[in-house]
Amino acid sequence: MTNFVLAAIQAAPVHFDREASTEKACRLITSAAEKGATFAAFGETWLPGYPMFAFTPPTLARWRAGAAYLAAAVEVPGPEIARLCAAARKAKLDVAIGVAELDMRTKSTVYSTLLFIGRDGEIIGKHRKLKPTFHERTAWGEGDGSGLRVYERPYGRISGLNCWEHQMMLPGYALAMQGTQIHVAAWPGREPEVAPPAPVGLWPRQTLLSRAFASQAGAYVILASAINRKADYPAEFRETVLFEHDGGSCIIDPRGEIIAGPVKGEETILIAEGSLDLVRSVKAVVDIGGHYSRPDVFSFKVNHGAAGDGEPAAEVRSNSGVQSDAPKAARGLTGL
Repeated sequence: MTNFVLAAIQAAPVHFDREASTEKACRLITSAAEKGATFAAFGETWLPGYPMFAFTPPTLARWRAGAAYLAAAVEVPGPEIARLCAAARKAKLDVAIGVAELDMRTKSTVYSTLLFIGRDGEIIGKHRKLKPTFHERTAWGEGDGSGLRVYERPYGRISGLNCWEHQMMLPGYALAMQGTQIHVAAWPGREPEVAPPAPVGLWPRQTLLSRAFASQAGAYVILASAINRKADYPAEFRETVLFEHDGGSCIIDPRGEIIAGPVKGEETILIAEGSLDLVRSVKAVVDIGGHYSRPDVFSFKVNHGAAGDGEPAAEVRSNSGVQSDAPKAARGLTGL
């Protein structure tokens, strides 16, 4: 396959309700397939919602919301994930969805995880956010490098990162050097019209960073955002929502140009056609992990070991291309 159809699913989850959010996600997967999508993506921790409460002062409602969020987190694998896998298999659609993943050992830590599900209903892989940003650190634990992988699909190589991992630079390079061609940028869904005045240094910049990734990696980017509204929060936690997310999802081509969206304030499924011919055209000019790299000047190593699971550290090095001591199957690549 050289052509494909990408979908950015922009919708509000059912906050703190993993059953209802799962049901809605399954319906949206079906709708994306009906629109002809090859690969569809949801926003960051869409299931069962972004922790808006993390940005509020430590009131009683905030502490109760934290406990409720932990109770609503999903296990991977788990019953909710099985339902998503069944929906993807029925729709014959590859899916990436952000989930609040429960640590299966302690049952007391949640990760911002981007989960990849294949059209055959099998889990392709997952990536836990490496560094939650600012207030998010009170809601999520830190991920590891085990999910910094590119996955081979019939229509291209896919990858994904959460939110401000696109600000970190090195996670993106780790994927670019593995030859990503279609990338999911999962965001909560907020892009102010005007930047805040200095010295404020924290605001989303989701469009800027996603377009930069597309241009640098020479890859299509599905900028998938959620809609998070105060009215969608349970009444008992509504006071903890200090701002709202209105979406802003879009699809970006390998030159960094927006080809669908952005759309704000409404639930929608954005669709855009893509082609590996355009990916190759852009990468022929600049392949930052290949002919545009300088391994004689720079050395780069990724630890693909999973934290705390006893898996030995595996390395991917940038040195005259990509080299690795990790098994090919474990890296999700067949061509490297």
